[in-house]
Amino acid sequence: MSIPVWLNYHHLLYFHATAREGSMTAAAKKLRLAQPTLSGQIKQLEDMLGEPLFERRGRRLELTDAGRTVYHYADEIFGLGQELLQAVRGRPAGRPQRFAVGVADTLPKLVVCRLLAPVLDLEGGARLDVRDGDIPSLLTELAAHRLDLVLSDAPVPSGSGIRAYSHAIGDCGVTFFARPEVAAALEGEFPRSLDRTRMLLPVQGSALRRALDEWLDRLHLVPEIVAEIADSGLMKAFGQAGLGVFAAPSAVAAEVARQYEVVPFGTTQDVRERFWAISAERRIRHPAVTAVVDGARRLFT
Repeated sequence: MSIPVWLNYHHLLYFHATAREGSMTAAAKKLRLAQPTLSGQIKQLEDMLGEPLFERRGRRLELTDAGRTVYHYADEIFGLGQELLQAVRGRPAGRPQRFAVGVADTLPKLVVCRLLAPVLDLEGGARLDVRDGDIPSLLTELAAHRLDLVLSDAPVPSGSGIRAYSHAIGDCGVTFFARPEVAAALEGEFPRSLDRTRMLLPVQGSALRRALDEWLDRLHLVPEIVAEIADSGLMKAFGQAGLGVFAAPSAVAAEVARQYEVVPFGTTQDVRERFWAISAERRIRHPAVTAVVDGARRLFT
């Protein structure tokens, strides 16, 4: 078994100060160290990394490519250290708090936008870091504490092996949309009018697709499936182009109609689109997560 290599943060601090000052002499004076001591500490860091961090240009030290990379990370590390001290002491940090959210790629983007908007109004400010992807990858990121929250259309799969907790934050029926000229012909006999109609559906395996398939099967409706699309925004763009009808959460029906220039022609409560907030903690304590949950209650009531 290999022995883990630990970064010596004193060595990193000495390197960071030298890079910022541009010379060993200036950095040693600022750090109140003898220059040979400072030089030896930086040499140990270079030996540990296996890369030279400086090259001499005249009287100044210039960063190598590896040095620039290390300096970037050192800047972040020591900046976060200051934020940690300020947060523990109850003083506002120098920059907005980062809130990293993973979004399942099957979720409607308009709903995600509505769910996350309250985070930007938090006292003290917040900086959203939003990434979309498949649920297994996002849960792995959550377990590694690289994400604060995952938004999904399904709870944590049983047997996933990931220690995470699912919080149901809302659900709503679905509304069907089409170009105005198509919607006018389909509205009168909905939902029977869906039979043999050109339809755009989410991909197989998504929660909404399963619910739609079960509902259509119960009603003995067989639409003509012209495309299966993972990205909800792309599916709406196809619908806007008149390539087929599509379903979207009723909670954002007005926004869908306005943004994509389509018309609703039928709604059902028998197909429910559900939304989940998945966190690494059983109890929700993070103020940004609380803002998302509270915003969801307003959206889905």
